[in-house]
Amino acid sequence: MKETRQGAPLHRRRLYCRQLLILFFLIPCCQPAGLLAQDQLPNIVILLADDLGYGELGCQGNKEVPTPHIDSIAKNGIRFTDGYVTAAYCSASRAGLLTGRYQTRFGYEFNPTGAHNEDPNAGLPSSETTIADMLADAGYVNGLVGKWHLGGTAKYHPFRRGFDEFFGFLHEGHYFVPPPYRGTTTWLRRKVLPGGGQGRWTSKDGRTIYSTHLGNEPDYDADNPIYRAGQPVNEDNYLTDAFTREAVDFIDRNADRPFLLYLAYNAVHSPMQATDKYMKRFAHIDDVHRRIFAGMLSNMDDSVGAVLDKLRKEKLEENTLVFFLSDNGGPTKELTSSNLPLRSGKGDVYEGGIRIPFLCQWKGKLPAGKIFTKPVISLDIFATAAAVAAAPPRKSRPLDGINLLPYLQGTENGRPHQELFWRLNQKTAIRLGDWKLLRNPSRGEEPRWQLYHLANDPAETSDLATSHPEKLQQLQKAWKTWNDQMIDPVWRPRRK
Repeated sequence: MKETRQGAPLHRRRLYCRQLLILFFLIPCCQPAGLLAQDQLPNIVILLADDLGYGELGCQGNKEVPTPHIDSIAKNGIRFTDGYVTAAYCSASRAGLLTGRYQTRFGYEFNPTGAHNEDPNAGLPSSETTIADMLADAGYVNGLVGKWHLGGTAKYHPFRRGFDEFFGFLHEGHYFVPPPYRGTTTWLRRKVLPGGGQGRWTSKDGRTIYSTHLGNEPDYDADNPIYRAGQPVNEDNYLTDAFTREAVDFIDRNADRPFLLYLAYNAVHSPMQATDKYMKRFAHIDDVHRRIFAGMLSNMDDSVGAVLDKLRKEKLEENTLVFFLSDNGGPTKELTSSNLPLRSGKGDVYEGGIRIPFLCQWKGKLPAGKIFTKPVISLDIFATAAAVAAAPPRKSRPLDGINLLPYLQGTENGRPHQELFWRLNQKTAIRLGDWKLLRNPSRGEEPRWQLYHLANDPAETSDLATSHPEKLQQLQKAWKTWNDQMIDPVWRPRRK
């Protein structure tokens, strides 16, 4: 038998080479299916503003405060004219966003503030699956940066709700810098001005302003530290900048794997604090109240720009679905945050409380510069994320949201939702097509039904309840069908 120089038979050498060649081509086919699919899973980024009014972005018509970076999401993607959240205040709205279900289905209807955040019964029920839970099971790494506000005690911690990383705070608000508020101009509410009296007081250096127009500033920072993971940390940077730093770092460290980044800014929520840089940018605005708001919004816009720029630099834009929205309408008297042309604002079920700026982009997958005029709601983010992540269908606790992609890509032409529902204690509403039925009593006022046609009257100026009795009855019946599906609140704030 002829031998090679290495001493092995020639035919064995040839057989061995053929086996190596076959093995080389087979190895990729034998990799676990999950690994191959995982390489193609798109990233998901949710950018959530706090108390940002419907009319405050450039793409929404605001010409006073430029927001080019946030506007770029609309330019490169889609702007929803009729985008809604499920509640007119923070915590309940976030519960709907993160579960894809109306929070009244599981009794989460009120808004824990202050010491109520430490109530062991106040938080997102552990029986509910969050978007982070769902995406973790689909192979995602999940990061939360910013405001949580879905329970301030250990059992509600973001780590127990599907998030791998957390940098932020647990309560409803937080100072952007602590006392003595260095490097900022700070506007605070008080019942009585220093030395007595009502109105507005300004310090000698112009950096601190007190106003008696809305009572006292809440004690946001009481037992409410900034956490990294589960441990409190000292944070020296202005909080919007700190959250952006952490978000950019999260993208940098996870660019090689599918991730969810939930970046929940506390801007432009009170307390009102803007840095010197941004106060100078808007020095032309005479009213310091409005100037501080403009600085806070512009700071957040630059921060969104830094996040988007990081996605571009990592070449992730075409593999990242980005959403931008606010958690509820703006509290105009408190912040100057405008909801024009809509009626009212935060806390009410008029359009100004629940219709919000809502944008999304996915370069190469969704059309650019599209305006979508049919109603959508924050619940749809969960359902859309589940679809792009190819998550297993849910048999129990079905979603109320709809996968928006077929509607945005043009393969579906109808409305994602024919009906939308809201209930916040005595304030409640339903939208059926272009008609809206609501009750929005002021304190001490008897609830009464009001009826509006939103296509003709988005500002809800003309109540048609008396002139359209048949339509009133139709919507009342539809509202009752929805309301009967909901449960009573499992937690209520105790009266002092």
